[in-house]
Amino acid sequence: MRNIIYSVCMSFVLFSCGKEDSPAQEPENTAPSVPALVSPANATLCTGNVVTLEWNASTDAEKNSIIYQLQIATDNQFTQIVKTTEGAAIGQTVTLNKGTAYYWRVKATDNKNVSGNYSATYSFYTEGTAVANHLPFLPQLLQPEINSFVNPATVNLKWSASDVDANDILSYDVYLGTANPPLTKVGSNLTAASLTQNALQAATNYYWRVVVKDNKGGETIGQLWQFKTN
Repeated sequence: MRNIIYSVCMSFVLFSCGKEDSPAQEPENTAPSVPALVSPANATLCTGNVVTLEWNASTDAEKNSIIYQLQIATDNQFTQIVKTTEGAAIGQTVTLNKGTAYYWRVKATDNKNVSGNYSATYSFYTEGTAVANHLPFLPQLLQPEINSFVNPATVNLKWSASDVDANDILSYDVYLGTANPPLTKVGSNLTAASLTQNALQAATNYYWRVVVKDNKGGETIGQLWQFKTN
């Protein structure tokens, strides 16, 4: 009987020790908040080619230090990046080409190497020498999302576009088809930034793009977008 009591007591001691020795789990490190772009405002005409880009500081729940990555590109999908910088400051001054449309975004990374999402994409135009008219900015895709699946019966194509020349009137040509790039114009001189297409082929890849035109002869060919029908 004495041996049984001794064994039970030792088991309790060992169990208690094991429980106390369990290491405490460290709290999960979260990503910094997404920076909000401040200046220049979206779709701005900059009077020179030396441009100061500014954004609001991100916050970090764990109070970690933050580094910002700034990307500048000549397309709004950032396949043609012309400059990438990193630093702790909430602004950068850059020298760029004149007479060019640029697109920029920023993301924050903490000192644990955890990154948040990129900010919204803003655009600006650097003033050229004796430029009377500026080309429209590249159109921005609204729907459907790239590579998303849609109902072939009715597909709503939507985009947005802007121009630094305040008095310019924009219109749109839309190309859609199964070829890459699409050659069939399904909309011409549209005044609305949307187009509905009906009775598409099922289980098919479609490609489309928008050409943005102003009323002064300026024209910008949009990038290639893609969706799939169910």
